[in-house]
Amino acid sequence: PRGLELLLAELGACTSMTLIMYARRKGWPLDGVTIELSHDRVYTDDCENCDDLKALVDRIERRIQLHGPLNDEQRQRLGYIATRCPLDKTLSSAPRIVDHVSTTEE
Repeated sequence: PRGLELLLAELGACTSMTLIMYARRKGWPLDGVTIELSHDRVYTDDCENCDDLKALVDRIERRIQLHGPLNDEQRQRLGYIATRCPLDKTLSSAPRIVDHVSTTEE
């Protein structure tokens, strides 16, 4: 679906911008970032607090390739920083969507 493609594109952009800004601030030799994202619906057979263990949940897989002569410590830190982009934090917090629907008279 088109909406999901846009969401993945936004997550990829948010992640790469966060990583690049962090590396620049630290003065690290990050030459670029390549991010591949995929979405799937998977069963929650390992879910501890689910009412229905056979329910499907959304899973986004993110593959991050860092370009540049980074050391192990820098790569590990950037891996953590990837989870700190604003959109990642929002999606990971299982947000609740509250709708307010109204009509207008014409």
